[in-house]
Amino acid sequence: MDSLIVRTAARLIVPLQLAFSLILTLRGHNEPGGGFIGGLVAACAVALYAVANGVPAARRALRVDPQRLLSAGLLLAVVSGMPAMLQGRPFLSAVWGGSLPTLVAGEVKLGTPLLFDIGVYLVVAGSTLLVLFTMAEDR
Repeated sequence: MDSLIVRTAARLIVPLQLAFSLILTLRGHNEPGGGFIGGLVAACAVALYAVANGVPAARRALRVDPQRLLSAGLLLAVVSGMPAMLQGRPFLSAVWGGSLPTLVAGEVKLGTPLLFDIGVYLVVAGSTLLVLFTMAEDR
């Protein structure tokens, strides 16, 4: 698609979508949201960029292969369960370390659930983008 309106709208909307996806992820384990929906919103932002500028441009803008995002997210999600095991507790039990005040997401509690949410974010964004890019390139 070669539309000035879509390219201009994407230039304005994509950064907002990415920021919103981070907010959804950060407030996820205490409020509605989390890594899954945050990853979907991030993937939608990159998909909009791909519609406006083409898949090769979106791949270049992403700077990371979607498979690497997926792999890193899966590794992070698994690693987030290890601290509890080191303390003799069941795998993926929450281990809390403190909290961090933020301007847009309220107070974010730091701990293994946040690491798990970030891992899920990366898995969902990577797998969704992998499917979208593959389908768009096969047409």
